[in-house]
Amino acid sequence: MVVPELRPWRAARPHVVRIADAVRPRLARAAGTVRPRLARVAAAVGPRFARPDGPGSPRVPRVARPKTWQFTATAATAGLALAAGVVTAAGPWDSSGQRTAERDRAVALEASRGTDHGGARARAGTPPRAPQAVPPAASVLTGLGGTATTVRTAPAAKPLAGRLDPLLRTPALGRRSAAVVDVATGKRLYGTGSADALIPASTTKIATAVAALSAMGADHRLTTRAVYEPDTREVVLVGGGDPTLTARKEARGFASLRELAELSAAALAKRGVREVTLSYDTTLYKGATTHPIGVNPNLAAVTPLMADEGRTDDSTSGPAPRVADPAADAARTFGDLLKGHGIKATPPGPSKSTTRATTLATVSSPPLAALVERMMTNSDNDIAEALARHTALATGRPADFAGGGAAITARLRQLGLPIAGVDVKDGSGLDRRDRLTADALTALLVKAGDPAHPELRAALTGLPVAGFTGTLAGRYTDGAAGVVRAKTGTLTGVNTLAGTVVDKDGRLLAFAFLANGTAGPAAAQSALDKAVTALAACGCR
Repeated sequence: MVVPELRPWRAARPHVVRIADAVRPRLARAAGTVRPRLARVAAAVGPRFARPDGPGSPRVPRVARPKTWQFTATAATAGLALAAGVVTAAGPWDSSGQRTAERDRAVALEASRGTDHGGARARAGTPPRAPQAVPPAASVLTGLGGTATTVRTAPAAKPLAGRLDPLLRTPALGRRSAAVVDVATGKRLYGTGSADALIPASTTKIATAVAALSAMGADHRLTTRAVYEPDTREVVLVGGGDPTLTARKEARGFASLRELAELSAAALAKRGVREVTLSYDTTLYKGATTHPIGVNPNLAAVTPLMADEGRTDDSTSGPAPRVADPAADAARTFGDLLKGHGIKATPPGPSKSTTRATTLATVSSPPLAALVERMMTNSDNDIAEALARHTALATGRPADFAGGGAAITARLRQLGLPIAGVDVKDGSGLDRRDRLTADALTALLVKAGDPAHPELRAALTGLPVAGFTGTLAGRYTDGAAGVVRAKTGTLTGVNTLAGTVVDKDGRLLAFAFLANGTAGPAAAQSALDKAVTALAACGCR
């Protein structure tokens, strides 16, 4: 008999071996420290065991068997320790913007499709490799006490409803849409208003991730170019829609504006050019650059040219003050960097490169899969809006807000996902006109775990881990930490949560809980967390 859940554990075997190798020396040192103490204890209690009750009959001490609760407590403690150890080994972000464990898994899979996360830099638009046999997306961690050999059948609908209904019917959640699906079979196990289209907030990014990966492939890269117009002695910085382009000294695996300036200056010097007119090209995108929410610290102006997401501080995620015109700011920085390499440049202005231009240099982003993971873990709105526009470009639509939303919806339809009631207006979920259903969100998660679609896997591996990473780092610290992986969503009066959970019996479930008209963010978040924690603790048969 084939148990579908066993496949991820076979794929995880290399990680277990690496973790065992790393832990073995520590265990040896711990044993060396404890051994003398055990010897002293044995010496102290030994005489009591040796006292005779009668001639030639040593006393046999009664051995107290650990009680069931002691086994359970020990297993739970060990499970939490293992969870912390595995997540620590898996993070933080490495130089390509991806967690170390995911990079190692990619190597273990011998660079199969969608796993080019840490290799040598490739040019933009790298097509996905030919499909290869890869295992389905694995759960983050097994449930406490659960193992690959103890996975049981999925929860039954009636007892699951008995557990979730009282928690989700709280007034704090207002209007609700909820669904729970067994990832292995795709069968819906629980639903209440699951077909109702509600405001999804940042859980929209799950749809953006799946659509972008489906349209472009996990290996696709975004390229920023510097070109030279010989007729006008003009250098044009051409935005390629890479929101992770950085001007910082430590590029950490992202495309570097400093490197682009150095390479461009060298190419100009070979031509004998020491003075240029500097321009920048943002024509890749169309339409408005300001999101419908207006100027907001959660999102820079949406333009195909920006450095460090237009942030004016040293932050790399979360809300931050932004420059008014990220493209012009990036071009000015580029001009300053050119001057540092002996090339005098005029103050930059907007322009458009021509077909006569020759390329001086290019720099490319990490693979799309790594960008998706970063977007999901940090709930990065700038990456989300960029990916929506690139999805539009890849499918022949205008690269604006409307085109991005239409492209995402079209990709979901092409993947055979339920889109009744779905209305996507942006890539980030900041637009309150967005609508998604719990059915659509759980279907997206199941599709991302489908072994027939390995290119979508980053939509799952990028989900924050409860109690450890990203937007869930401070949640579930008193329950379900490490076994829940989910995307959060929060707007005024809107609280949502969608992701995967390993239940008490080791079964991987996908869930989506959407609440609109909530009483307050703290109460709504607490109610959602309680529901997911109950789901994690549920055998429910």
